[in-house]
Amino acid sequence: MRYEGPIYRPPSEADSLLIQATVGCPHNKCTFCMVYKKGPRFKIRPVYEIKEDLLAAREVYGPDVRTLFFPAGNTIAMKTDDLCAICSYAREIFSGLQRITVYGSSQYIFKKGAKDLRRLAAAGLSRIHVGMESGDDIILKRIRKGSNCAEQIEAGKMVCASGIELSIYVILGIGGQDRTQAHAMETARALNQIRPDFMRLRTFLPKVGTPILEEIRNKTFTMLGPHEILTETASLIERITTPGYLTSDHYTNYINLEGRLPDNREPMIKAINTALKRDEDSFRPFYIGDC
Repeated sequence: MRYEGPIYRPPSEADSLLIQATVGCPHNKCTFCMVYKKGPRFKIRPVYEIKEDLLAAREVYGPDVRTLFFPAGNTIAMKTDDLCAICSYAREIFSGLQRITVYGSSQYIFKKGAKDLRRLAAAGLSRIHVGMESGDDIILKRIRKGSNCAEQIEAGKMVCASGIELSIYVILGIGGQDRTQAHAMETARALNQIRPDFMRLRTFLPKVGTPILEEIRNKTFTMLGPHEILTETASLIERITTPGYLTSDHYTNYINLEGRLPDNREPMIKAINTALKRDEDSFRPFYIGDC
């Protein structure tokens, strides 16, 4: 099995077999992301190489691999025929396979279209992890996401309609202090229209080598403190009306929230209100000088 460049996977794929299908990210312009900024450049691995690695993994782990994740940053950008081929082959050689997942940005999902998404579902693709980040167009433009809210909503709806599970990521605090209310309101509005299976919360934490860190140093972006993040979180959760599983399964978050909405909304808000009574110094540092 061969790997090139950074290999990242969602926390929910911790037990998954990782077989690299693409290298890098074809967009690679998001101001908050440091994963692929230093390369390598985006490329798609040949299908025959991916199949060789799948076969090598079967020799090591046997046919009972249950979950499989195809890195890297935007594997949905593969040609549909090629992605279908590796999904079908994985299903063929791993008889116990229950889930195949990839990362995919909304703009590349939108380009795929509903027909190709249905083909991928038929080939065995089970779930797409999508970094929506925000439903606010001003924020999306600032962070150079490469997509607007309308496109994200349409792409998300297409995934759900295809039968592929949709796991959407939201970055708390990514709008800074001046867009916190808009971020909560517009993100909830988008989620309610998309109706994803999973909503996963991340808290913005600046990373070395990212453009947004320079904005913080230059004071053109003002981060939210722990209490402000928690208030934004409550505002978001209070506005989500679509049924779905919400979780904050990431080290960046100040508190753990997990449960199905709307059933678990009240306990989540109660947990946030309890956390708001804590002194801000009791939380992890939200920003350390020249981190």
